[in-house]
Amino acid sequence: MHVAVGLVTDGDKIFITRRCANSHQGGKWEFPGGKIEPGEDTFAALKRELQEELGIEVQAATPYFPIHYNYPDRQVFLDVWRITQYRGDPHGREGQEARWIACTDLAQLEFPAADYPILHRLWLPALYLISDSRRFGKDRFLPALERALQAGARLIQLREAHLPPDEYQAYARQVAGLCHRYHAKLLLNAEPESALACGADGVHLNSQRLMQYAKRPVENSFLLGASCHSREELHQAALLEADFAVLSPVAPTASHPHAQALGWENFSDMCVHAKLPVYALGGMRVSDVERALTVGAQGVAMISEVWGAASIEQTVAAILRR
Repeated sequence: MHVAVGLVTDGDKIFITRRCANSHQGGKWEFPGGKIEPGEDTFAALKRELQEELGIEVQAATPYFPIHYNYPDRQVFLDVWRITQYRGDPHGREGQEARWIACTDLAQLEFPAADYPILHRLWLPALYLISDSRRFGKDRFLPALERALQAGARLIQLREAHLPPDEYQAYARQVAGLCHRYHAKLLLNAEPESALACGADGVHLNSQRLMQYAKRPVENSFLLGASCHSREELHQAALLEADFAVLSPVAPTASHPHAQALGWENFSDMCVHAKLPVYALGGMRVSDVERALTVGAQGVAMISEVWGAASIEQTVAAILRR
């Protein structure tokens, strides 16, 4: 079933509707849209459906990303678009329950499983914080992480390649518990099965793991991130329907002195043509956040800039204010 889906936003709010109780996935909330008829243009279907459902006239929209999902009784292909210009006041024209809601509150409601990638992307913050327990030692890193969480960090990657697998999993459980106390999400830079075993919220694929998979290795309810350094890897991340990618190195870094930096011009071009949200990584400073957002990035991924700061709290807060 090919479905056109429209994301109607107003600042940090988005318009959602509730499915009829007797329909497929009945009673759950969803993003408005509907089935594309055979031979119908996707944009034309989007305009028709939102006029019928919400009473608005869509004037402009841009493709956001596709979602493929298999329910036990049917397969769906969601063609998701961002509505950038429309006329009218959206409302439940067909009598369905409808409302504006802050994107940060979406997780409190029940949505069909196929919609989880949309929820993830709308939720993504401007900072993706990558762990560095080697700098402090495992025990001393936890208070540093807690300071970052107290300042508002909400998306964390546990990347600790120096730890043996058993030790990494035990540590992941500790870190997951701490993150969840602050309603933050933790991704493990490890084999996908680890996320299930450790209570994490998702998996981050390094570039080697990324190229090994032919389909998304985790369910939609888990976040999936990917490390990319080229257009080919960005394309692969999109094929796996990853929720976001990290593209690096944007600038020279002390940790990878021989890696050729992309530079902002190349990063911007790759970011614009990527079919998923992209974080800038590599030599990032607080002063780079605004530039990253300007060229189309979701935000920045950071390690040393945060963990090496004189005040972790002030650094995180400064990033999230931009």
